[in-house]
Amino acid sequence: MVELMKAKRVLAIADALSFYCALALVALMLTGAFRDDQNFSYSLSTKAGVGGDRLPVMNIRPCDEIYVVGEGETLHTISDKCGDPFIVERNPHIHDPDDVFPGLVIKITPSSHIQ
Repeated sequence: MVELMKAKRVLAIADALSFYCALALVALMLTGAFRDDQNFSYSLSTKAGVGGDRLPVMNIRPCDEIYVVGEGETLHTISDKCGDPFIVERNPHIHDPDDVFPGLVIKITPSSHIQ
């Protein structure tokens, strides 16, 4: 009888622990889903590290191919941020480089020397 009570107590503790772990996991997932920081994309590509071993590497890509201009941004700041010095040439709908406004959609092609 005592062993049965101990087994029930262990099961109750395990159930509570698994519930709280699942709750923490859901909280972490929701926190990540509502992040407004979309400046970086991550991949698990590998490159040879020191000594020849292969380790996962984070690829940082500051801008997507399609970019929406934000408040206070200029083509110069976007060019610096995204690594594309030819924004005007690659976007024929931009007639005046000084006439950029929030919500304008532009195509970004980062230079190969930007990581």
